[in-house]
Amino acid sequence: MQRKHFLQTVLAFSAMGTLGSFKKFTDTLPTQSNKMPVLFTSHGNPMDIPLTKEQRPFWNSLFNLGNDLQNNYEVKAALIVSAHWCTKGTFVNISPEQKQIYDYYGFPKEYYDVIYQAHGATEIAHEVKKIIPSITETTDWGLDHGAWPMLMHLFPKANIPVFQMSIDYYAKPEYHYELGRQLKSLREKGVLIIGSGSLIHNLPLAMKKMQSGDMTPYGWESEYDAWMKKQIDERNFTNIINYETSHKLGKLAAPTPDHYVPVLYSLGLMDTTDDIKYFYESEPSLPAFSERSFIISS
Repeated sequence: MQRKHFLQTVLAFSAMGTLGSFKKFTDTLPTQSNKMPVLFTSHGNPMDIPLTKEQRPFWNSLFNLGNDLQNNYEVKAALIVSAHWCTKGTFVNISPEQKQIYDYYGFPKEYYDVIYQAHGATEIAHEVKKIIPSITETTDWGLDHGAWPMLMHLFPKANIPVFQMSIDYYAKPEYHYELGRQLKSLREKGVLIIGSGSLIHNLPLAMKKMQSGDMTPYGWESEYDAWMKKQIDERNFTNIINYETSHKLGKLAAPTPDHYVPVLYSLGLMDTTDDIKYFYESEPSLPAFSERSFIISS
């Protein structure tokens, strides 16, 4: 993947932190009275990684959301379902320390100097396996760019243990939604689950314009983004699950499942009494891309 034309120089980020009062959990995590919210979020364009939250409204929205979450909830750990960890079968990362993965290519050296040093959550990751025995535990992954660029603004002190669960690239949409439903109990045990992707993500079409210096949308992005918002607001989850056929632009907006299906995990985790609020929404400003992001909470 080659990208040209960068307008900003890279700022160095250092987000090192300690676990503080984080304690190892026993086989059964304690239940909390305050049910944890669920997020679906874009992880941003890699070209925006150098920008500060003052320069980038989306980063700032994540920063403010992270403050709200830590002020109002006892966040024990964050589980990320990232568009950038695709596997055959479903895996969960149980590593106590999280390797930072720079899974983008052709960028200047400074893009690989950005540091987000997060800890894992081994005991909590084991709980995922206990809930869904078919999931495979592994230490072969870390935090990819579907996770750490977003996390370094959501939790800039890296004081929240984090770990990822992979996306079975070959599974049907119903599988991802059902997996989310099965993980609901983690919301009552201090685990913040984050689906990280994009409701619109057509990389070939995006690169076709961006490599020629054209950053303007094609025009159809706004129609599909508005339709998706309507489906989410009206809880038309069947349409969202059947995205390839429920709208004429479905296959154009999501030609591959990786960036789309994280929303199915987030919606699967939702209870009927929960609310959905958009912590970031704006007209699509890049070709074949959407940053619409929301929080589900009781």
